[in-house]
Amino acid sequence: MPYKDKKIDSSDIMSIEEYVKDRKTLRQNLVSIKKYRRVSLGPYATFYFENFFTMRAQIQEMLYIEKGGDEQLKDELEAYNPLIPQGNEIVATFMFEIDSPITRKNVLTQLGGVENQVYISVNDEKVYATPEDDTERTDAYGKTSSVHFLHFNMNMDQVKNFKNNNIQVELGTDHQKYLHKTVMLPETRLSLIK
Repeated sequence: MPYKDKKIDSSDIMSIEEYVKDRKTLRQNLVSIKKYRRVSLGPYATFYFENFFTMRAQIQEMLYIEKGGDEQLKDELEAYNPLIPQGNEIVATFMFEIDSPITRKNVLTQLGGVENQVYISVNDEKVYATPEDDTERTDAYGKTSSVHFLHFNMNMDQVKNFKNNNIQVELGTDHQKYLHKTVMLPETRLSLIK
């Protein structure tokens, strides 16, 4: 079964003992997988594009840290499987990474609803993200979360254009308080196409 159509199940997860033994090597291997899957946007935001391998590594690490056993595994599978791209979608964790608590609060308070205004532009056609609906990411006071899980669902023409190196692909947001965009590197596109 191709990984693009696969969900992680318990047979994909190593025992804690196996993971501890191979953890250093596995984490080093993950660096090469993630190398081009991180894209900065403006001064505070970063896209982390997910796939089967990044989500499996996340689950393994959570089990290693929390040691919650089979019950935790069930919860982790439920939380992270929706973040594995399926079909013609790209999935990203979109984070506002701001060290200062005061600056973080001030910025996030101005960015309510940003999760609905993030896009990938393929051949000047914007594909807006669909936020993961696990929880509301903007509160009643207009403050957005620092972490968003986004799905970019593309039609076949958009996928074809995304794969065409002669066509520019951009990432951006239309939020009036965070109007930033950036060109996606060819290496990032290739990693996402794989």
